[in-house]
Amino acid sequence: MTSPLEQKIRITGPSMITANRTFDGAVIYRTAAKSWSTDLSDAAIVRDADGARALLAESVADDLGAVGAYIAPVEIKDGGKINPGNLREYIRSRGVTIDLSVPV
Repeated sequence: MTSPLEQKIRITGPSMITANRTFDGAVIYRTAAKSWSTDLSDAAIVRDADGARALLAESVADDLGAVGAYIAPVEIKDGGKINPGNLREYIRSRGVTIDLSVPV
């Protein structure tokens, strides 16, 4: 499997870095302050491959706080509101898709 840092990065619009928090699996977003947040509106936005590659590299290096970091698209709406840019990120931003209180 190819490392995310070795893959060709294609940026076609605004993007951010997302991952999962190590201690509870929560969806998190890399911030401009080089930390993680569970709030999508805190995400650092990049618009080119070099910026995405740099943000991804620093995010992957933070393997104590997050796992599985990758670049994901976002949409910037009127007023600067950030929305997920595809279905996968929309689902991830909404939380688990099953009722955890129901025994399996």
